[in-house]
Amino acid sequence: MGTYRMLRITAQKEASMTLSKWERVTEWPMTALALVFVFAYSWEVIARTHIPLCEKTINGIWVLFIIDYVVSISLARNKKAWLKNNLIMLMSIVLPMFRPLRLLRLVAVLNVLNRTSGMAVRGRITMYACGSAVLLIYIGSLAILDAERLAPNATITDFGKALWWSFVTVTTVGYGDLSPVTWQGKCIAVGLMITGIALIGVVTATLASWIVDRVDSETTKRAKESDNEIKQLQDSVMRLSETVSQLRDELHAARLQTNADGTTAPTR
Repeated sequence: MGTYRMLRITAQKEASMTLSKWERVTEWPMTALALVFVFAYSWEVIARTHIPLCEKTINGIWVLFIIDYVVSISLARNKKAWLKNNLIMLMSIVLPMFRPLRLLRLVAVLNVLNRTSGMAVRGRITMYACGSAVLLIYIGSLAILDAERLAPNATITDFGKALWWSFVTVTTVGYGDLSPVTWQGKCIAVGLMITGIALIGVVTATLASWIVDRVDSETTKRAKESDNEIKQLQDSVMRLSETVSQLRDELHAARLQTNADGTTAPTR
């Protein structure tokens, strides 16, 4: 009887659980796991010590990421649309070579800051662009070093070179002094180049939007100043018209008074 009640309560909780609730509940835990993941992966790639422990940690967190993915897609109402919007997540848990992409889970921190900062749309876009660029450069550096370090004729053999290569690749500069020789490294390079082009587009669009807003603001300011000047001129013309009308009435009254007295009004 007790087991049946527990099963029924569990079923009710699962029935009441939605994707948005699941994401709110798991947001910070998954972000913390992503931080542990990046630390373990960085230690394994850069320090090259305690490799078995790092592998166990990475694999354990990877399993939790898979569970999170399965639960999320099961809770999604439109599974096809959700799957389409989370293809990188799918690749990162299906293909081992894309495991570093799980570090993009750190963008969840930007989501939390986004809800609490009250920033404007342009500010949020700038935060996402800058955060994504930093994450991509660091993740790309770890991934390319992991793929290239032990390859024959490799030129990317330490983290400094990997960081330099990732930076020039994301910015689409590509000096050519360093280049991947493995197919995994070339796939990582293609991903960084495509993402770099997208980031440059976002930055350019944001800058153009800022310039247009500044021009519109100055134009609106000058238009308001012109409207105020026109209004002041209209008020001055109106007061002048009233003064002229008043003087005309006084002159007309003076003429009438002169005609009534039978005298000639003095000419000025």
